[in-house]
Amino acid sequence: MFGPPLETAIVPVTPFQQNCTILWCAKTMRGAVIDPGGHLDRVMAMVRQRGVTLEKILITHAHRDHAGSVAALAESEGLPIEGPHADDQFWIDKLADAKDKPGFDTPRPFVPDRWLAGHDTVSVGELTLDVRHCPGHTPGHIVFFHEPSRLAIVGDVLFRGTIGRTDLPRGDRETLIRSITGQLWPLGDDVMFLPGHGRLSTFGQERQDNPFVADHVLAQGGAPAQEGPVLGPSFE
Repeated sequence: MFGPPLETAIVPVTPFQQNCTILWCAKTMRGAVIDPGGHLDRVMAMVRQRGVTLEKILITHAHRDHAGSVAALAESEGLPIEGPHADDQFWIDKLADAKDKPGFDTPRPFVPDRWLAGHDTVSVGELTLDVRHCPGHTPGHIVFFHEPSRLAIVGDVLFRGTIGRTDLPRGDRETLIRSITGQLWPLGDDVMFLPGHGRLSTFGQERQDNPFVADHVLAQGGAPAQEGPVLGPSFE
């Protein structure tokens, strides 16, 4: 590995058990919170436990379970917000209309300090993360990739054994599959990915046996008509 090491800690938040990720540079101990969807007490307890100094908030997409507590965290800790892609403005605005639900914090819209687009980079301490725009689950969904660690944080684009749901407003199944095959697969089969829900996997594993995007499935004409298990958010 070249450059300072990257470290992560996962804090499951909201009733959807969203993988809120604390990511930091082990050399400087400066870090970011990725997708603070709720339960900020748990998130900040982990930040303190690991001795991380937060620099910013990073957002993959603006569904409630990933972005519901962005505004609160930005205000309480004085942190800038980077991401998602500007095409998720629709979902940021929609946070204002979300009804109260047991186990969820009350979400509020936010204004990113920096919108992100494909092939942008973001810095965390002395780390540099590459950005890939991966629409389909939402139009403005992005993925963060740390090439030296061979780690991608993919939000709700891809999961172990399934893909993100596309039945919510402005989702599109074919666009999502193109994002996976065109933006994720070229990063390499050895890349470990941390999804928005569930356990880690590798792109190579998914290309081998994911029933929606495995190479042999796509070669035979495409994924099953039925969406995968509902792991993404639904608050309509």
